[in-house]
Amino acid sequence: MNIGDKMPEVLGKDSNGKEVKLSDFPGMNFIIYFYPKDNTAGCTAEAVSFRDNYDTFLQMGYQVIGVSKDSADSHKKFAEKQGLQFPLIADTELTLCQLAGVWRKKKMAGKEYMGIVRTTFVCNNDGTVTDVVDKVKTKTAAAQLFALLDGRGAINPAP
Repeated sequence: MNIGDKMPEVLGKDSNGKEVKLSDFPGMNFIIYFYPKDNTAGCTAEAVSFRDNYDTFLQMGYQVIGVSKDSADSHKKFAEKQGLQFPLIADTELTLCQLAGVWRKKKMAGKEYMGIVRTTFVCNNDGTVTDVVDKVKTKTAAAQLFALLDGRGAINPAP
């Protein structure tokens, strides 16, 4: 996905098996972040960064949604353990990951494999992508987005 592309109305199912749609959050803009795996150091740091700043994102008019290929059960345990208040999409079929273009060939220790490339999409309230962050700093993911949004004049806290 690139700037100007649109996220689908139906994103997938969350950790409770509930279908998550953009229209579930009327009037909200979106931060949809894709991450490789629940309960790993980098993914936990990123999720905690969003958790600790979640209320600020909501006040700014942004709903945060996480996506990985982990199961709903894995997401549920991860969310409970880390105190995450935002939805985590269990994209076990890789539908949204492939549509977003984040399911790609990766390399680690000289071996190639397919996996989720950590990427964050900022979308307006109809799901149109306005920004793509492909070099996510896991420990400061929220601050990275605050700087991006402030730099673009996109910080408009809700009343």
